[in-house]
Amino acid sequence: MTAPMIAVAGGGSGGHIFPAQALAQVLLARGCRVMMMTDRRGQGFPALPEVEVVRLSGSAVLGRSPLQKLSALLGLLRGTWQARGPLKRHKVRAVVGFGGFASVPPGMAARSLGLPLILHEQNAVLGRANRLLASRATALATAFPQMRGLSQSDRGKVVRVGNPVRPAIAALRQERYPALDAEGRISLLVTGGSQGAKAFDSLVPAAISLLPEALRRRLDLVQQVRGADRDVLAARYEDLGVSASLAPFFEDLPRHLGAAHLLIGRSGASTVFECAMAGRPGVLIPYPYATDDHQQANAAAFAAAGGGWVLPEAGADAEVLSQELQRLFQSPALLQSAAEKARAFAMPDAAEQLADLTLKTAGLAEAQS
Repeated sequence: MTAPMIAVAGGGSGGHIFPAQALAQVLLARGCRVMMMTDRRGQGFPALPEVEVVRLSGSAVLGRSPLQKLSALLGLLRGTWQARGPLKRHKVRAVVGFGGFASVPPGMAARSLGLPLILHEQNAVLGRANRLLASRATALATAFPQMRGLSQSDRGKVVRVGNPVRPAIAALRQERYPALDAEGRISLLVTGGSQGAKAFDSLVPAAISLLPEALRRRLDLVQQVRGADRDVLAARYEDLGVSASLAPFFEDLPRHLGAAHLLIGRSGASTVFECAMAGRPGVLIPYPYATDDHQQANAAAFAAAGGGWVLPEAGADAEVLSQELQRLFQSPALLQSAAEKARAFAMPDAAEQLADLTLKTAGLAEAQS
């Protein structure tokens, strides 16, 4: 008997792709076949060898002008038509959309074929792609306890499952928070992601320069920086007496997160839930131009749970950030408490719960064991 096929759809960024891959791994382990439907950008992420990748050329990116809107509509229709063929040919049992406009055509195609559609929203604000599909969805899986942007009529579809994270990040849950005392080394991880590393290239070194010298010399800094700024920042940190590892991208980011006493970063859903899964506190500086200000909502939820602190970029000058870092580094008990609350915020079985919901919605309860 042929194993049932589930399609996962998403694109644009790792925030959409990584949860899709985490679900795919669970579904494969449960005996399902998995198809990934994405766009050019999503196809650039490492693929699982057992997953068939279908690239859709149709675009659903919205614009403001009449010509842009027409182009988006034509792209949506083209992408939906492209998605229908593989869904029918492989007898897909359900489609799970993870946001990004690459998920819209497969979602539309699924409903046109009468297939169940499950949407997963990683952020605390319903994204534009999921808003387009929400009324057509069979179920809506959420990551945060509360979510803005959902219509009253769709609230009955909501099931909170958490946000699936990469296996390398999930493994950090088994590691304790690193010991921190008044004289020991302090591990600080700074990530900017695709949106924001440039701003941190000036803010973070300026803040560190204002720390007392004795505190600076205890720092082990790992910072994501733009390639063009790396040498300049390396020289500056050396002048400050700071041990620093700088790179545009870290392949071993999970290892650095596991070693960190504190993270400074944006507040995309992946960053928030990776900190939560690892049990690492964070000073979150939301990207101010994020769609619908969803990063502010994400950060506020994490801070309300006690897992970290929010600094709006408009008020996060070097002096403010430096004062916050000094306060935290001199309060090991406060960081330890925040780490425990961050860990409690995570839903460590998010991928399993999302797989349960997917298979139940698809009428495949027999594949859940």
